[in-house]
Amino acid sequence: MALKLFKLVNRTMAVAAISALGMLSTVSHAATYELDPHHTAVRFFVDHFGTTTNAGGFYNLSGNLEYAPEAQEGFIGLTIPMGSLSTGIKAFDGHLKSDDFFNVEKYPTAYFKSTDWVFDGNEVKAVKGDLTLLDQTHPVTLTATKFNCYDSPLLEAEACGGDFETTIDRTKWGIDTYTDGGMMKDIKLVVQVEGSKKSDLQ
Repeated sequence: MALKLFKLVNRTMAVAAISALGMLSTVSHAATYELDPHHTAVRFFVDHFGTTTNAGGFYNLSGNLEYAPEAQEGFIGLTIPMGSLSTGIKAFDGHLKSDDFFNVEKYPTAYFKSTDWVFDGNEVKAVKGDLTLLDQTHPVTLTATKFNCYDSPLLEAEACGGDFETTIDRTKWGIDTYTDGGMMKDIKLVVQVEGSKKSDLQ
């Protein structure tokens, strides 16, 4: 009972956050999939002054995926808790969370809302949308490297999801630390989303 109540509270909070941002879908006749935080994440890769590549990720994301393949329509609404940032190096995490970069204390949440899905035949090729980060919103295009639906034996429900990639210019969101010292402004993002189909009784 406690676990069910916890899941219900989490789901209600996620929907409230998405609704407050106008992030609910207008896709008609689409199945809705509640995103699984264990299979949904945003990972980033950024050049380190022309030597190595630094990597990390944001986890415990929430939101919804909607998918109507017959109509070739879809929707993704993601809520990204910036405090979940992890690179595996505590000191580096602290620097990235500071106002030099993501300023997590002032801007604890980022959001992605899709605006259009691109299909090639029956295949999902890209998802266009708006990324809100540090209270600034700019368009991004996520290129699909895979997308699929299957009947999950563990969840006993249909699951849909995929992997997407994009490269953003961090200075558009006001993150320009060290760009004048040779640290590249481009950040590669790898977005993983997967959700299970919500029944009509939920």
